[in-house]
Amino acid sequence: MLQETCNGGSSRLFIHATIITVNRAREIILDGALLVRNNRITAIDKTDVLTSDTDETTEIIDCTNKIIIPGLINTHAHLAQSLLRGLAEDLPLHSWLCDAIWPLEANYAEQDGHTASVLTIAEMLKTGTTCFLEAMLTHRSGLDNVVRAVQETGIRACLGKLVKAVETNPDLNMRDLRDRDVESMSIETALQAHETHHGSCEDRLHMWLSAGTPRGSPMSAHAAIGEAARAHNIGLTMHCAEAPKDLAIYRNSYNCSPFQFCQTTNLTGPKSVFAHCVHPDPAEGDFDILRDTQSTVSHNPTSNLKLGSGVAPIPDMLVAGVNVALGTDGAPCNNTYDMFREMHLASILHGGVREHAGIITAYQVLEMATINGARALGLEDQIGSLEVGKKADIVIVALKGVGSAPWDPEQVLEGGVDPVTTLINCSGNEVEYVMVDGRVLVSQGDLLGIKENEVVAKAKVTIKRIRERSGIRARSHMEVGYR
Repeated sequence: MLQETCNGGSSRLFIHATIITVNRAREIILDGALLVRNNRITAIDKTDVLTSDTDETTEIIDCTNKIIIPGLINTHAHLAQSLLRGLAEDLPLHSWLCDAIWPLEANYAEQDGHTASVLTIAEMLKTGTTCFLEAMLTHRSGLDNVVRAVQETGIRACLGKLVKAVETNPDLNMRDLRDRDVESMSIETALQAHETHHGSCEDRLHMWLSAGTPRGSPMSAHAAIGEAARAHNIGLTMHCAEAPKDLAIYRNSYNCSPFQFCQTTNLTGPKSVFAHCVHPDPAEGDFDILRDTQSTVSHNPTSNLKLGSGVAPIPDMLVAGVNVALGTDGAPCNNTYDMFREMHLASILHGGVREHAGIITAYQVLEMATINGARALGLEDQIGSLEVGKKADIVIVALKGVGSAPWDPEQVLEGGVDPVTTLINCSGNEVEYVMVDGRVLVSQGDLLGIKENEVVAKAKVTIKRIRERSGIRARSHMEVGYR
Protein backbone atom coordinates (compact mmCIF):
# COMPACT_ATOMS: atom_id res chain seq x y z
CA MET A 1 0.00 0.00 0.00
CA LEU A 2 2.89 2.38 0.69
CA GLN A 3 3.69 4.28 -2.48
CA GLU A 4 7.20 4.96 -3.69
CA THR A 5 6.73 8.63 -2.83
CA CYS A 6 6.56 7.61 0.83
CA ASN A 7 9.98 6.01 0.92
CA GLY A 8 12.83 7.43 2.93
CA GLY A 9 16.43 7.65 1.78
CA SER A 10 16.61 11.38 0.98
CA SER A 11 17.51 14.58 2.81
CA ARG A 12 14.87 17.12 3.77
CA LEU A 13 15.43 20.48 5.42
CA PHE A 14 12.43 22.11 7.08
CA ILE A 15 12.97 25.87 7.46
CA HIS A 16 11.30 28.94 9.01
CA ALA A 17 9.33 26.81 11.48
CA THR A 18 8.38 27.15 15.12
CA ILE A 19 9.95 23.96 16.48
CA ILE A 20 8.65 22.63 19.79
CA THR A 21 11.37 20.12 20.62
CA VAL A 22 9.92 18.63 23.85
CA ASN A 23 13.52 17.97 24.91
CA ARG A 24 14.60 18.06 28.56
CA ALA A 25 15.23 21.80 28.39
CA ARG A 26 11.78 22.35 26.82
CA GLU A 27 13.39 24.35 24.02
CA ILE A 28 11.22 26.08 21.45
CA ILE A 29 13.11 27.35 18.41
CA LEU A 30 11.61 30.31 16.58
CA ASP A 31 12.45 30.58 12.88
CA GLY A 32 13.97 27.14 13.32
CA ALA A 33 15.20 24.52 10.89
CA LEU A 34 15.32 20.74 11.14
CA LEU A 35 17.32 18.43 8.88
CA VAL A 36 16.33 14.82 8.22
CA ARG A 37 18.63 12.36 6.49
CA ASN A 38 17.26 8.88 5.79
CA ASN A 39 15.20 8.12 8.90
CA ARG A 40 17.04 10.25 11.47
CA ILE A 41 17.10 13.85 12.62
CA THR A 42 20.64 15.06 11.92
CA ALA A 43 20.48 18.76 12.81
CA ILE A 44 18.23 21.28 14.57
CA ASP A 45 19.06 24.99 14.74
CA LYS A 46 18.01 28.41 13.55
CA THR A 47 17.14 28.60 9.86
CA ASP A 48 20.03 30.90 8.92
CA VAL A 49 22.51 28.46 10.48
CA LEU A 50 21.33 25.33 8.68
CA THR A 51 20.63 26.93 5.29
CA SER A 52 24.20 28.21 5.10
CA ASP A 53 25.50 24.66 4.68
CA THR A 54 22.93 22.93 2.46
CA ASP A 55 23.85 20.89 -0.60
CA GLU A 56 21.81 20.82 -3.81
CA THR A 57 20.48 17.30 -3.16
CA THR A 58 18.51 18.40 -0.08
CA GLU A 59 14.81 19.09 -0.49
CA ILE A 60 13.88 22.41 1.14
CA ILE A 61 10.43 22.66 2.76
CA ASP A 62 9.24 26.11 3.85
CA CYS A 63 7.33 25.97 7.14
CA THR A 64 6.63 29.67 7.65
CA ASN A 65 3.83 30.15 10.22
CA LYS A 66 3.80 26.41 10.90
CA ILE A 67 4.69 24.42 14.01
CA ILE A 68 6.82 21.26 14.01
CA ILE A 69 6.32 18.80 16.86
CA PRO A 70 7.32 15.21 17.58
CA GLY A 71 4.83 12.65 16.31
CA LEU A 72 2.04 12.11 18.82
CA ILE A 73 1.99 8.79 20.71
CA ASN A 74 -1.36 7.21 21.55
CA THR A 75 -0.77 4.84 24.47
CA HIS A 76 -4.24 3.31 24.54
CA ALA A 77 -6.09 2.54 21.32
CA HIS A 78 -8.28 -0.30 20.06
CA LEU A 79 -7.70 -0.70 16.33
CA ALA A 80 -10.64 -3.03 15.73
CA GLN A 81 -13.16 -0.64 17.22
CA SER A 82 -13.15 2.06 14.55
CA LEU A 83 -15.84 0.03 12.78
CA LEU A 84 -18.03 0.27 15.90
CA ARG A 85 -18.15 4.06 16.03
CA GLY A 86 -21.58 5.24 17.17
CA LEU A 87 -22.97 1.79 17.93
CA ALA A 88 -22.72 1.83 21.75
CA GLU A 89 -23.85 5.26 22.84
CA ASP A 90 -25.05 6.33 26.30
CA LEU A 91 -24.07 3.13 28.13
CA PRO A 92 -22.03 2.64 31.33
CA LEU A 93 -18.90 0.57 30.95
CA HIS A 94 -20.18 -2.90 31.92
CA SER A 95 -23.34 -2.67 29.79
CA TRP A 96 -21.30 -1.09 27.00
CA LEU A 97 -19.01 -4.13 27.01
CA CYS A 98 -21.51 -6.95 27.56
CA ASP A 99 -24.41 -5.72 25.46
CA ALA A 100 -22.61 -4.12 22.52
CA ILE A 101 -18.81 -4.21 22.16
CA TRP A 102 -18.06 -7.84 23.03
CA PRO A 103 -20.91 -9.28 20.91
CA LEU A 104 -19.82 -7.14 17.97
CA GLU A 105 -16.12 -8.02 18.35
CA ALA A 106 -16.99 -11.71 18.66
CA ASN A 107 -18.54 -11.56 15.17
CA TYR A 108 -15.53 -10.23 13.27
CA ALA A 109 -14.58 -12.58 10.44
CA GLU A 110 -11.90 -13.02 7.79
CA GLN A 111 -10.51 -9.59 6.78
CA ASP A 112 -12.68 -7.46 9.08
CA GLY A 113 -9.78 -6.81 11.45
CA HIS A 114 -7.65 -5.56 8.57
CA THR A 115 -10.37 -3.20 7.38
CA ALA A 116 -10.82 -1.82 10.89
CA SER A 117 -7.07 -1.46 11.47
CA VAL A 118 -6.44 0.46 8.26
CA LEU A 119 -9.40 2.74 9.01
CA THR A 120 -8.07 3.48 12.50
CA ILE A 121 -4.50 4.02 11.33
CA ALA A 122 -5.66 6.33 8.55
CA GLU A 123 -7.45 8.52 11.08
CA MET A 124 -4.50 8.49 13.47
CA LEU A 125 -2.00 9.47 10.77
CA LYS A 126 -4.18 12.28 9.44
CA THR A 127 -4.43 13.72 12.96
CA GLY A 128 -0.74 13.51 13.81
CA THR A 129 -0.34 10.19 15.62
CA THR A 130 2.80 8.39 14.48
CA CYS A 131 2.97 5.64 17.12
CA PHE A 132 0.35 3.78 19.14
CA LEU A 133 -0.12 1.01 21.68
CA GLU A 134 -2.88 -1.43 20.74
CA ALA A 135 -4.50 -2.11 24.07
CA MET A 136 -6.16 -5.48 23.56
CA LEU A 137 -5.61 -7.38 20.32
CA THR A 138 -8.31 -10.06 20.36
CA HIS A 139 -8.41 -13.30 18.39
CA ARG A 140 -11.24 -12.31 16.02
CA SER A 141 -9.35 -9.21 14.86
CA GLY A 142 -6.71 -11.53 13.43
CA LEU A 143 -3.09 -10.87 14.36
CA ASP A 144 -1.97 -11.22 10.76
CA ASN A 145 -4.61 -8.68 9.71
CA VAL A 146 -3.27 -6.07 12.13
CA VAL A 147 0.39 -6.76 11.39
CA ARG A 148 -0.33 -6.41 7.67
CA ALA A 149 -2.07 -3.07 8.27
CA VAL A 150 0.96 -1.75 10.17
CA GLN A 151 3.28 -2.96 7.41
CA GLU A 152 1.19 -1.41 4.64
CA THR A 153 0.51 1.97 6.23
CA GLY A 154 3.97 2.78 7.60
CA ILE A 155 2.90 3.72 11.14
CA ARG A 156 4.86 2.75 14.27
CA ALA A 157 3.04 0.30 16.55
CA CYS A 158 3.18 -1.70 19.74
CA LEU A 159 0.57 -4.46 19.59
CA GLY A 160 -0.70 -5.83 22.88
CA LYS A 161 -1.91 -9.38 22.24
CA LEU A 162 -4.62 -10.25 24.75
CA VAL A 163 -3.98 -13.01 27.24
CA LYS A 164 -7.34 -13.92 28.71
CA ALA A 165 -8.62 -15.98 31.60
CA VAL A 166 -12.21 -17.24 31.30
CA GLU A 167 -12.89 -17.23 35.03
CA THR A 168 -14.84 -14.17 36.14
CA ASN A 169 -16.88 -13.26 39.16
CA PRO A 170 -20.40 -14.67 38.50
CA ASP A 171 -21.95 -11.95 40.65
CA LEU A 172 -20.88 -9.34 38.07
CA ASN A 173 -22.80 -11.00 35.21
CA MET A 174 -19.99 -10.11 32.75
CA ARG A 175 -21.06 -12.03 29.64
CA ASP A 176 -18.06 -12.12 27.31
CA LEU A 177 -18.76 -13.90 24.03
CA ARG A 178 -15.04 -13.77 23.27
CA ASP A 179 -14.48 -16.55 25.83
CA ARG A 180 -15.06 -19.06 23.04
CA ASP A 181 -11.65 -18.03 21.67
CA VAL A 182 -9.80 -18.25 24.99
CA GLU A 183 -7.46 -21.02 23.79
CA SER A 184 -6.17 -18.64 21.11
CA MET A 185 -5.51 -15.96 23.73
CA SER A 186 -3.03 -17.86 25.90
CA ILE A 187 0.43 -16.90 27.11
CA GLU A 188 1.91 -19.44 24.70
CA THR A 189 0.22 -17.93 21.63
CA ALA A 190 1.25 -14.44 22.75
CA LEU A 191 4.90 -15.50 23.14
CA GLN A 192 4.78 -17.14 19.72
CA ALA A 193 3.43 -13.91 18.22
CA HIS A 194 6.26 -12.00 19.88
CA GLU A 195 8.86 -14.34 18.46
CA THR A 196 7.36 -14.08 14.97
CA HIS A 197 6.61 -10.37 14.68
CA HIS A 198 8.60 -8.37 17.24
CA GLY A 199 11.01 -6.02 15.46
CA SER A 200 9.40 -6.54 12.05
CA CYS A 201 8.40 -3.74 9.66
CA GLU A 202 11.96 -2.36 9.91
CA ASP A 203 11.57 -2.34 13.71
CA ARG A 204 8.42 -0.22 13.55
CA LEU A 205 6.36 -3.06 15.03
CA HIS A 206 6.85 -4.32 18.58
CA MET A 207 4.77 -7.06 20.17
CA TRP A 208 3.44 -6.61 23.70
CA LEU A 209 1.28 -8.63 26.06
CA SER A 210 -2.15 -7.41 27.12
CA ALA A 211 -3.54 -8.72 30.40
CA GLY A 212 -7.29 -9.06 30.78
CA THR A 213 -8.93 -6.93 33.45
CA PRO A 214 -9.05 -8.75 36.83
CA ARG A 215 -12.70 -9.33 37.69
CA GLY A 216 -12.47 -12.32 39.99
CA SER A 217 -10.17 -14.47 37.84
CA PRO A 218 -7.42 -16.26 39.78
CA MET A 219 -4.56 -14.08 40.89
CA SER A 220 -2.21 -16.82 39.69
CA ALA A 221 -3.40 -16.33 36.10
CA HIS A 222 -2.31 -12.70 36.16
CA ALA A 223 0.94 -13.54 37.91
CA ALA A 224 1.75 -15.94 35.08
CA ILE A 225 1.29 -13.12 32.57
CA GLY A 226 3.54 -10.82 34.58
CA GLU A 227 6.20 -13.48 34.94
CA ALA A 228 6.16 -14.21 31.20
CA ALA A 229 6.49 -10.52 30.34
CA ARG A 230 9.44 -10.02 32.68
CA ALA A 231 11.18 -13.26 31.69
CA HIS A 232 11.11 -12.31 28.01
CA ASN A 233 11.48 -8.51 28.45
CA ILE A 234 8.11 -7.87 26.78
CA GLY A 235 6.02 -4.75 27.33
CA LEU A 236 2.69 -5.26 29.10
CA THR A 237 -0.54 -3.28 29.17
CA MET A 238 -3.79 -3.65 31.11
CA HIS A 239 -7.02 -1.77 31.79
CA CYS A 240 -6.91 -0.99 35.51
CA ALA A 241 -9.40 0.52 37.99
CA GLU A 242 -11.46 1.99 35.17
CA ALA A 243 -15.05 1.86 36.47
CA PRO A 244 -16.36 2.72 39.96
CA LYS A 245 -17.11 -0.98 40.62
CA ASP A 246 -13.51 -1.99 39.90
CA LEU A 247 -12.06 -0.71 43.15
CA ALA A 248 -14.52 -2.85 45.12
CA ILE A 249 -13.59 -5.89 43.01
CA TYR A 250 -9.91 -5.52 43.94
CA ARG A 251 -10.81 -5.11 47.61
CA ASN A 252 -13.40 -7.89 47.82
CA SER A 253 -11.90 -10.46 45.42
CA TYR A 254 -8.21 -9.96 46.13
CA ASN A 255 -8.10 -8.09 49.45
CA CYS A 256 -5.78 -5.41 48.11
CA SER A 257 -5.68 -2.14 46.17
CA PRO A 258 -5.49 -2.12 42.35
CA PHE A 259 -1.77 -1.52 42.23
CA GLN A 260 -0.93 -3.74 45.18
CA PHE A 261 -2.52 -6.41 42.98
CA CYS A 262 -0.41 -5.38 40.00
CA GLN A 263 2.80 -5.30 41.99
CA THR A 264 2.12 -8.65 43.66
CA THR A 265 1.45 -10.29 40.28
CA ASN A 266 4.60 -8.75 38.73
CA LEU A 267 2.58 -6.72 36.24
CA THR A 268 4.27 -3.43 37.12
CA GLY A 269 7.52 -2.23 35.56
CA PRO A 270 9.22 0.31 33.26
CA LYS A 271 7.43 -1.13 30.21
CA SER A 272 4.01 -1.50 31.85
CA VAL A 273 1.16 0.76 30.76
CA PHE A 274 -2.02 0.81 32.85
CA ALA A 275 -4.98 2.42 31.12
CA HIS A 276 -7.58 4.65 32.77
CA CYS A 277 -6.69 4.29 36.48
CA VAL A 278 -9.73 6.36 37.40
CA HIS A 279 -10.24 4.64 40.76
CA PRO A 280 -6.86 3.84 42.31
CA ASP A 281 -6.35 3.70 46.06
CA PRO A 282 -3.67 6.26 46.99
CA ALA A 283 -4.27 5.63 50.68
CA GLU A 284 -2.87 2.12 50.10
CA GLY A 285 0.20 3.46 48.28
CA ASP A 286 -0.94 3.06 44.67
CA PHE A 287 0.82 6.23 43.47
CA ASP A 288 4.03 5.20 45.24
CA ILE A 289 3.90 1.77 43.58
CA LEU A 290 3.43 3.35 40.13
CA ARG A 291 6.32 5.76 40.66
CA ASP A 292 8.74 3.33 42.27
CA THR A 293 8.18 0.64 39.61
CA GLN A 294 8.42 3.26 36.81
CA SER A 295 5.05 2.13 35.48
CA THR A 296 2.94 4.40 33.28
CA VAL A 297 -0.67 5.53 33.49
CA SER A 298 -2.42 6.12 30.16
CA HIS A 299 -4.94 8.89 30.73
CA ASN A 300 -8.09 8.58 28.60
CA PRO A 301 -10.29 11.52 29.63
CA THR A 302 -12.83 11.38 26.80
CA SER A 303 -13.55 7.66 27.24
CA ASN A 304 -13.82 7.97 31.01
CA LEU A 305 -16.31 10.81 30.73
CA LYS A 306 -18.41 9.24 27.99
CA LEU A 307 -18.79 5.93 29.83
CA GLY A 308 -19.52 7.64 33.13
CA SER A 309 -16.44 6.12 34.73
CA GLY A 310 -15.25 9.30 36.42
CA VAL A 311 -12.13 11.47 36.27
CA ALA A 312 -8.71 10.02 37.01
CA PRO A 313 -6.68 11.85 39.70
CA ILE A 314 -4.00 12.85 37.21
CA PRO A 315 -2.80 16.00 39.01
CA ASP A 316 -2.03 13.93 42.12
CA MET A 317 -0.22 11.32 40.04
CA LEU A 318 1.96 13.98 38.42
CA VAL A 319 2.82 15.49 41.81
CA ALA A 320 3.72 11.99 43.04
CA GLY A 321 6.14 11.55 40.12
CA VAL A 322 4.14 9.02 38.09
CA ASN A 323 4.75 8.91 34.34
CA VAL A 324 1.42 9.86 32.75
CA ALA A 325 0.81 9.44 29.02
CA LEU A 326 -2.29 9.99 26.91
CA GLY A 327 -4.64 7.75 24.94
CA THR A 328 -7.89 7.97 23.00
CA ASP A 329 -9.26 4.48 23.72
CA GLY A 330 -11.54 3.21 20.94
CA ALA A 331 -14.06 4.85 18.62
CA PRO A 332 -17.20 3.56 20.43
CA CYS A 333 -16.19 5.32 23.67
CA ASN A 334 -14.53 8.38 22.16
CA ASN A 335 -15.85 8.66 18.61
CA THR A 336 -12.42 9.74 17.31
CA TYR A 337 -8.74 8.79 17.51
CA ASP A 338 -7.71 12.47 17.37
CA MET A 339 -5.01 13.10 19.97
CA PHE A 340 -5.41 16.88 19.61
CA ARG A 341 -8.95 16.58 20.95
CA GLU A 342 -7.61 14.44 23.79
CA MET A 343 -4.90 17.00 24.61
CA HIS A 344 -7.45 19.81 24.67
CA LEU A 345 -9.74 17.94 27.07
CA ALA A 346 -6.88 16.82 29.33
CA SER A 347 -5.68 20.42 29.57
CA ILE A 348 -9.00 21.82 30.83
CA LEU A 349 -10.80 18.94 32.56
CA HIS A 350 -8.83 18.83 35.79
CA GLY A 351 -8.91 22.57 36.33
CA GLY A 352 -12.69 22.38 36.33
CA VAL A 353 -12.92 19.32 38.55
CA ARG A 354 -10.43 20.71 41.08
CA GLU A 355 -11.58 24.33 40.72
CA HIS A 356 -7.95 25.19 40.09
CA ALA A 357 -7.11 26.78 36.75
CA GLY A 358 -3.75 25.66 35.38
CA ILE A 359 -3.40 22.65 37.68
CA ILE A 360 -2.06 20.88 34.58
CA THR A 361 -0.22 23.10 32.10
CA ALA A 362 -0.33 23.00 28.33
CA TYR A 363 3.27 21.86 28.17
CA GLN A 364 2.64 19.00 30.60
CA VAL A 365 -0.19 17.79 28.38
CA LEU A 366 2.00 17.95 25.27
CA GLU A 367 4.62 15.90 27.12
CA MET A 368 1.96 13.31 27.96
CA ALA A 369 1.22 12.96 24.25
CA THR A 370 4.88 12.75 23.19
CA ILE A 371 7.90 12.07 25.39
CA ASN A 372 5.93 10.49 28.25
CA GLY A 373 4.34 8.12 25.74
CA ALA A 374 7.75 7.26 24.31
CA ARG A 375 9.02 6.55 27.84
CA ALA A 376 6.01 4.32 28.45
CA LEU A 377 6.81 2.23 25.39
CA GLY A 378 10.54 1.96 26.13
CA LEU A 379 11.29 4.15 23.10
CA GLU A 380 12.37 7.37 24.81
CA ASP A 381 15.84 7.18 23.22
CA GLN A 382 14.34 6.88 19.72
CA ILE A 383 11.16 9.01 19.51
CA GLY A 384 9.01 11.41 21.54
CA SER A 385 11.11 14.56 21.12
CA LEU A 386 12.88 16.37 18.31
CA GLU A 387 16.59 15.81 18.99
CA VAL A 388 19.61 15.01 16.88
CA GLY A 389 20.00 11.26 16.47
CA LYS A 390 16.37 10.39 17.11
CA LYS A 391 14.15 8.80 14.49
CA ALA A 392 12.31 11.16 12.16
CA ASP A 393 8.77 10.85 13.48
CA ILE A 394 7.63 14.40 12.77
CA VAL A 395 4.34 16.29 12.52
CA ILE A 396 3.84 19.72 10.96
CA VAL A 397 0.77 21.68 11.98
CA ALA A 398 -0.42 24.52 9.75
CA LEU A 399 -2.34 26.92 11.96
CA LYS A 400 -4.41 28.98 9.57
CA GLY A 401 -7.77 30.65 9.60
CA VAL A 402 -9.80 32.27 12.32
CA GLY A 403 -9.63 29.30 14.70
CA SER A 404 -6.00 29.86 15.65
CA ALA A 405 -5.74 33.63 15.14
CA PRO A 406 -4.16 35.82 16.33
CA TRP A 407 -1.23 33.49 17.04
CA ASP A 408 1.86 34.90 15.36
CA PRO A 409 5.36 33.42 15.78
CA GLU A 410 6.89 36.88 15.31
CA GLN A 411 5.10 38.13 18.44
CA VAL A 412 6.05 35.28 20.79
CA LEU A 413 9.16 36.98 22.22
CA GLU A 414 7.15 40.17 22.76
CA GLY A 415 4.74 38.36 25.04
CA GLY A 416 2.46 37.11 22.30
CA VAL A 417 0.45 33.91 22.36
CA ASP A 418 2.38 30.80 23.43
CA PRO A 419 2.68 28.26 20.58
CA VAL A 420 2.12 25.29 22.92
CA THR A 421 -1.19 26.69 24.14
CA THR A 422 -2.22 27.36 20.54
CA LEU A 423 -1.17 23.87 19.50
CA ILE A 424 -3.01 21.76 22.07
CA ASN A 425 -6.22 23.73 21.55
CA CYS A 426 -6.28 23.27 17.78
CA SER A 427 -7.71 20.33 15.84
CA GLY A 428 -6.10 17.31 14.23
CA ASN A 429 -7.61 18.62 11.00
CA GLU A 430 -4.85 21.23 10.97
CA VAL A 431 -2.14 18.58 10.61
CA GLU A 432 -0.52 19.14 7.23
CA TYR A 433 2.48 16.82 7.11
CA VAL A 434 3.37 13.58 8.88
CA MET A 435 6.63 11.66 8.68
CA VAL A 436 7.27 8.29 10.33
CA ASP A 437 10.75 6.77 10.33
CA GLY A 438 11.77 9.23 7.62
CA ARG A 439 8.85 8.36 5.31
CA VAL A 440 6.29 10.99 4.38
CA LEU A 441 2.86 9.49 5.05
CA VAL A 442 0.73 12.65 4.99
CA SER A 443 1.36 15.69 2.78
CA GLN A 444 -0.87 18.75 2.41
CA GLY A 445 -3.26 16.95 4.75
CA ASP A 446 -3.69 14.01 2.38
CA LEU A 447 -2.69 10.40 3.01
CA LEU A 448 -0.03 9.29 0.54
CA GLY A 449 -0.07 5.54 1.03
CA ILE A 450 -3.74 4.95 1.77
CA LYS A 451 -6.69 5.47 -0.56
CA GLU A 452 -9.01 7.11 1.92
CA ASN A 453 -12.24 6.85 -0.09
CA GLU A 454 -11.73 3.13 -0.62
CA VAL A 455 -11.06 2.56 3.08
CA VAL A 456 -14.24 4.38 4.09
CA ALA A 457 -16.37 2.54 1.52
CA LYS A 458 -15.04 -0.83 2.63
CA ALA A 459 -15.70 0.01 6.29
CA LYS A 460 -19.37 0.70 5.56
CA VAL A 461 -19.83 -2.70 3.91
CA THR A 462 -17.90 -4.51 6.62
CA ILE A 463 -19.81 -3.13 9.61
CA LYS A 464 -23.12 -3.99 7.94
CA ARG A 465 -22.08 -7.66 7.87
CA ILE A 466 -20.85 -7.56 11.47
CA ARG A 467 -24.11 -6.05 12.69
CA GLU A 468 -26.11 -8.67 10.84
CA ARG A 469 -24.12 -11.50 12.40
CA SER A 470 -24.28 -10.04 15.92
CA GLY A 471 -27.82 -8.66 15.89
CA ILE A 472 -26.63 -5.42 17.53
CA ARG A 473 -28.38 -2.18 16.59
CA ALA A 474 -27.46 1.37 17.54
CA ARG A 475 -29.33 2.58 20.64
CA SER A 476 -30.46 5.74 18.79
CA HIS A 477 -33.12 3.60 17.04
CA MET A 478 -34.95 3.41 20.37
CA GLU A 479 -35.18 7.19 20.77
CA VAL A 480 -36.02 8.60 17.35
CA GLY A 481 -38.45 7.83 14.57
CA TYR A 482 -37.01 7.41 11.09
CA ARG A 483 -39.14 7.75 7.97
